[in-house]
Amino acid sequence: MSTFFDELLESVQQMDEITKGERAPSREFHVDALAVKEIRKATGLTQQGFARRIGIELATLRNWEQGRREPTGPARALLTALKNDPVSVMQALEA
Repeated sequence: MSTFFDELLESVQQMDEITKGERAPSREFHVDALAVKEIRKATGLTQQGFARRIGIELATLRNWEQGRREPTGPARALLTALKNDPVSVMQALEA
């Protein structure tokens, strides 16, 4: 077998041991998810109104709010700005 396959197989076995609690993970990653629903509610807008205002599809917003998807790139930056100063950002988006 190839070295790559052996390493892959070993990784899968380690993953199984970690899942069963037989082994401690070597690293853990914690991601701070944006609380999109809280950000939207701070603006006072409905889902439809918020989606229209920030220029996305309603389905996209619903996916973010329900945790099925994560906003990335410019959308994430816009949501971060809204989280930090919703009044100013919403005023800028109205112009």
